[in-house]
Amino acid sequence: MARAVTTQRKTINTVAAWVIGLLIFFPILWTILTSFKTEAQAISDPPIFLFFDWTLENYSVVQERSDYMRFLWNSVILAGGSTLLGIIIAVPAAWSMAFVPSRRTKDILLWMLSTKMLPAVGVLYPIYLLFIQFGLLDTQLGLTLVLMLINLPIIVWMLYTYFKEIPVEILEASRMDGAGLREEILYVLTPMALPGIASTVLLNFILAWNEAFWTLNLTAAQAAPLTAFIASYSSPEGLFFAKLSAASTMAIAPILILGWFSQKQLVRGLTFGAVK
Repeated sequence: MARAVTTQRKTINTVAAWVIGLLIFFPILWTILTSFKTEAQAISDPPIFLFFDWTLENYSVVQERSDYMRFLWNSVILAGGSTLLGIIIAVPAAWSMAFVPSRRTKDILLWMLSTKMLPAVGVLYPIYLLFIQFGLLDTQLGLTLVLMLINLPIIVWMLYTYFKEIPVEILEASRMDGAGLREEILYVLTPMALPGIASTVLLNFILAWNEAFWTLNLTAAQAAPLTAFIASYSSPEGLFFAKLSAASTMAIAPILILGWFSQKQLVRGLTFGAVK
């Protein structure tokens, strides 16, 4: 029998959840508030939280100084392209490891995961030379390939976990009905693992969107995404916290909107599933 949850316990859990949520969101909230302050107010001691002279000057300066839409478009192409390419490669790989495993499958999975432990700076020099050799430096294609490769182990691991939860008998039944490998993956496996694939896509998109090390070292101007856009506001003269906060807010706004939209769709899907 399920244990009865008292009203007091529900209240404590709710308060605790709100406190933890606010603690996690507070750095983002502080960045957003700082973007509406003057430079003097941004570095004031003690810090000013809400009661200050709100201004849009920082956003105006950022827009005049930088072509925000170009950086945004580059981020969308890099994050979306690397995610799509990673899913195309990872789905067949995860399928083979989940349903046609070999003696070395677990070793391969551990090896793939171990590549994430390698410091990125350790392979920067050879990749930089390869990019120069093949003319991929400061190009969207080159960065898309790099972002896909660094996140591919995570994609494969997540999809492998979701695929293992699907009963193999369902796939065997589809084969008995005459489904080939292509039909099995596209029309049987993929619809059943769609929630897992969606969560994998969202996570990989965010990881690629936030990637700074490779984008700062392999781009200059043409393919620079929003991470380079933010870094451009760190100058030898010092940090201009208000303008830097405005640039950061403009960079994280699409992700906040995407997260809110994804959460709404997830709640709608769970509600529909429960009703159905």
